Amino acid sequence: MSPAELNALLLARSESEHVEFKEAKNRFDFEELVAYCVALANEGGGKMVLGVTDTPPRQVVGTKAFDVPERTVAGIHERIQIKVSWEEVAHADGRVLIFDVPARPQGQPVHYGGRYFMRAGSSLVPMSPDQLKRIFDEGQVEFIARTARGGCDGDAVVRLLDTQAYFDLLKLPYPATREAVLDRLEREKLIVREGVSWGITNLGAVLFAKKLDEFDGLLRKVPRVVVYEGTGKLKARPEVARVRGYAVDFQGLIEFINSQIPANEIIGQALRQEVKMFPETAIRELVANALIHQDFTACGMSVMIEIYSDRMEISNPGQPAISTDRFIDEYQSRNERLADLMRRLGICEEKGSGIDKVVQATEAFQLPAPDFRTSDRRTTVVLFAHKEVEDMDRGDRVRACYQHCCLRYVMNEQMTNQSLRERFKLPEKKAETVSRIIRETMDAGKIKLADSTATSLRYRSYLPFWA
Repeated sequence: MSPAELNALLLARSESEHVEFKEAKNRFDFEELVAYCVALANEGGGKMVLGVTDTPPRQVVGTKAFDVPERTVAGIHERIQIKVSWEEVAHADGRVLIFDVPARPQGQPVHYGGRYFMRAGSSLVPMSPDQLKRIFDEGQVEFIARTARGGCDGDAVVRLLDTQAYFDLLKLPYPATREAVLDRLEREKLIVREGVSWGITNLGAVLFAKKLDEFDGLLRKVPRVVVYEGTGKLKARPEVARVRGYAVDFQGLIEFINSQIPANEIIGQALRQEVKMFPETAIRELVANALIHQDFTACGMSVMIEIYSDRMEISNPGQPAISTDRFIDEYQSRNERLADLMRRLGICEEKGSGIDKVVQATEAFQLPAPDFRTSDRRTTVVLFAHKEVEDMDRGDRVRACYQHCCLRYVMNEQMTNQSLRERFKLPEKKAETVSRIIRETMDAGKIKLADSTATSLRYRSYLPFWA
């Protein structure tokens, strides 16, 4: 790496999964270096850069650590069996030492002393069981391609799967012969040949099963809808069992959820009208996303739709592959084949546009911005009932401002004071309130000025921090 290339690297807005900066002017703990090498290897490989300040604006300060790097990388290899390379950059402001860490082998997480490290901000933390399981499962046949039930003849396939629904959803005529039906299902990988018989794949079963309890282990993959009395979990209504596949039952599931959502009564033009608390578009997209992005290998867990008097929580097993801050503009499916088929069946949107529609719909309903949350084992989206701007806390306001800014950006527009004021349906005299929300969001590091040289507060525009 040349000094010029190093200078370019210093301009990164944050330490990504592929680079870690440490000042280390005089020394750096060897055991900590090994742990960081473990974390970088587990995250796909990267560079450990010593002699650079680790907070922007970064500067080269030089390092005296590890004056014999050959011995250092030999010690790393002895402890974790990874061949780390090194290089020194003779920068004008001091010596910079770079350790280049390769990615771990497929299906094999790296550990040090029995601890599987990853990075969380500037800290090292143990990898969660969910993350470790995903690594161990690499290279294996993915869940949806595995056989859910084997040894089926043609009659059994048609008895177990709703083949009529498949052709109806794709708007195709139903074939005249059983062989043509089976041939189409085989090409879709809903079934596979097993000599003279057929095997129904997990993909075929979770989408088109007439009864999921006829497939071992799949009944727990049915989405659950739980309706609570009030804002807590103390009292819940009896659940309605759903046993059909996702594609067969999706419209019925959405209609059932909508029937359970509280409604607000609006009086206009002397007529009373009931309006549901949450937009159906948002519910449809979020439920479809939860079904598509769930971790099917998580045992004893399913997609959950929990309805309270003041909010709705939609969650799925597994952590997202991308940061929750990037849900609006990025897309990475955990189950690509399932996602592709559900798109063609008309159940979900094209890649990456679903969350845009969720944010757009919540803005149209004048709701607080949805909250995307992650835990060790689940990803959750929370939809909130209507609140006036004055009743929103700082987190609500910052989240709404950031998501509005992202939505404008993906629509090839920029957020302004006026556009955010219109999002909150505030009069022009409330412009200062909106300016305060924008300042709070900038202080939180979520948005930035589109033009840092703009002097007029009235005509400033803003971009998401990642733009």
